[in-house]
Amino acid sequence: SEAMKPELTDEIVDDFTSDDFVFVQRNEKLHDKVYKTTSYAHDVWVHFKKNKGAVFGLIIIAIIIVMAIIGPMISGYGAETIDLSQQSLPPRIQGLENIGIFRGTEKGVDVYAEKGFTDVYHWFGTDTNGRDLFTRVWEGTRVSLIIAFAAAAIDIVIGMSYGLISGYFGGKVDMVMQRIVEILNGIPTLVVVTLLGLVMPSGISSIVFALMITGWIGMSRISRAEMLKLKESEYVLASRTLGAKSFYIIFKDIMPNIFGQLIIMSMFSIPNAIFTEAFLSFVGLGIQPPQASLGSLISDGYKSMTIHPFILIAPIIVLALLMLSFNLFADGIRDAFDPNQKQG
Repeated sequence: SEAMKPELTDEIVDDFTSDDFVFVQRNEKLHDKVYKTTSYAHDVWVHFKKNKGAVFGLIIIAIIIVMAIIGPMISGYGAETIDLSQQSLPPRIQGLENIGIFRGTEKGVDVYAEKGFTDVYHWFGTDTNGRDLFTRVWEGTRVSLIIAFAAAAIDIVIGMSYGLISGYFGGKVDMVMQRIVEILNGIPTLVVVTLLGLVMPSGISSIVFALMITGWIGMSRISRAEMLKLKESEYVLASRTLGAKSFYIIFKDIMPNIFGQLIIMSMFSIPNAIFTEAFLSFVGLGIQPPQASLGSLISDGYKSMTIHPFILIAPIIVLALLMLSFNLFADGIRDAFDPNQKQG
């Protein structure tokens, strides 16, 4: 049998010719398809765009921010300019009055013609002191946006840092820091603002200071929980073994891995801060006259709601759109950063 093997091999080889072999895809490149590499930020943006509600929220936020910047400048009226001769005028807009809307009528009466104002236009009307509501609404929106971004900054800077440090060191450090959080959390925000009003002038500064005292507690608890989950990870142990300092590990190794979740929570805190400012101004503990905020404008309109309802409508619509848009935007950010949403 050993002697037959060479003969059998030669016979098999002799049976094949060059025509028996054909190249497959002779004129095509025989390599895998190369996909373009994308950054994590691009991947997040792609998933964010798929959420139509979030895109709508982002567009509305952008429009409101632009109007808050340029609105008071294009109206031609001052936010605190009082003209009693023009008090309680209904909305009137050039061009639209000719098609039957925003023509300055109230209860079927042309108020502008009745008072002799033929070339006067107030797009949102005027309040009981004759101040232009269009200017005051966008001035008040500026206040709400300042409070909103201040709340987000406080969440990220104070709340995130406090929670990360507390969770990383643990032990007695964590116990003392968490007892401080529980004490601060037991003080209602309304009480804090009221006490601050006794020692500080009422306004944006007192509201921001109140947020610095209690507004970051929720963020600190979330960041602490994330730290407790990640601080025993292998990459943290490797960094510690290589001699990295504690704060380097906290802010360079761990924080980038949870920054997406923290950004999401800070976005959800913005509507809450806007509502807090509006509520405090509504009850007289926030922005004080003659300054304008959405809460104070709603409070003024509420007093005249049965007689001149248009004074209340504009600030309520802007406040509702602002809070709704930030909620939709935060929801889209959460879906974009959530890895479970990327499986499809």
